[in-house]
Amino acid sequence: MLSLTVEDVRAARDVLREVVVPTPMIPSRVLSEQIGGPVLLKCENLQRTGSFKIRGAFLRISRLSAAERARGVVAASAGNHAQGVALAASMLGCRATVFMPVGAPLPKIAATRGYGAEVVFPGPTVDDCLIAARKHADESGAVFIHPFDHPDVVTGQATIGLEIMEQCPDARTVVTPVGGGGLLAGVAAAAKGIALAAGGPDVKIVGAQAKRAAAFPPSLAAGRPTQIEIDRTMADGIAVGRPGDLTYAMFTELVDAVVTVTEESISQALLLCLERAKQVVEPAGAAGVAALLEHAYAVEPPVAVLLSGGNIDPLLLSRVLRHGLAGAGRYLVVRCRLKDRPGALMTLLGELAELGVNVLDVMHERVAARLPVEEAEVLLHLETRGADHSEDVVGRLRERGYTLTLS
Repeated sequence: MLSLTVEDVRAARDVLREVVVPTPMIPSRVLSEQIGGPVLLKCENLQRTGSFKIRGAFLRISRLSAAERARGVVAASAGNHAQGVALAASMLGCRATVFMPVGAPLPKIAATRGYGAEVVFPGPTVDDCLIAARKHADESGAVFIHPFDHPDVVTGQATIGLEIMEQCPDARTVVTPVGGGGLLAGVAAAAKGIALAAGGPDVKIVGAQAKRAAAFPPSLAAGRPTQIEIDRTMADGIAVGRPGDLTYAMFTELVDAVVTVTEESISQALLLCLERAKQVVEPAGAAGVAALLEHAYAVEPPVAVLLSGGNIDPLLLSRVLRHGLAGAGRYLVVRCRLKDRPGALMTLLGELAELGVNVLDVMHERVAARLPVEEAEVLLHLETRGADHSEDVVGRLRERGYTLTLS
């Protein structure tokens, strides 16, 4: 296991001082009310390249020899580590090749290329990219920059823990998203080291994994890093099928708990960040907030929650926001049967207006094998004021004789 001291982290911060932005921590009233104590959001979504990854990537490449830099660097990433490596390599004067999954978000691909890296697409998963990147390193002599399982990468990410404890010295819990574990391991080492040196109470460290890509729980149960098959998740930035060997060892020593969060919780967390905190966050970056929404019992305030990244495709943002609105009962999709006669659709829309519903989209179907000759069907996308309002709308329409199917 890496023996990472606070002095090591402070030395790393000196290297990064002219490279990274000390990101702000902002209070969240709505989350504070939910858990009964202060909650602060650490906004690494405002970091250079839009995520924390530049910290570990720059530190790792800065410690390469001149000969190693001359051979170039190679990385594998869903997008944020890609951008961190690309920018760090360009700043340090070396060539970068980045392997990204097929289907990676277009803005992340464009940004990685914009920082000067060559981008290659070997397969659909990050694990495919890791295999291809290691093969490229073996064949070309380029230095492989691991996204999480290297001491320099972990140390670079640990500088966030240093900032958190300086900005919120009385923090009792730190919650961060976790994929391969480099961020969480580094933050845990720094936060616990500072708490120990100060002679105060220990800091509880909690990791949040997407339920569809949660490799740590089965690994902890098995007592060793274990490969899992991951399902498709909107939180692509933490969709890693196996913890790192180094990060797993640090995790077992330093991390107090890991919780899993659903796609619904992630989408609602992203919506909360946007509406209430005015922060644009990608799904992986919102996993810590999702953990508070789903597992408030696991934390002791004051709580620092890391927003780890903000690189989200606008099209995905639109879909996730709709998902979050639906989960909050504010977006309703309904199929409604009505008589196929003049004025029937206008009457339905008038009744929806009377109920205070905003109609976002209407699809009117009059000819289909499933429909009786005298009936039509309308697919409605509706905006409501919340779950209670949605229930009232559905109930009122059914009382008025409409046959409804909720999608």
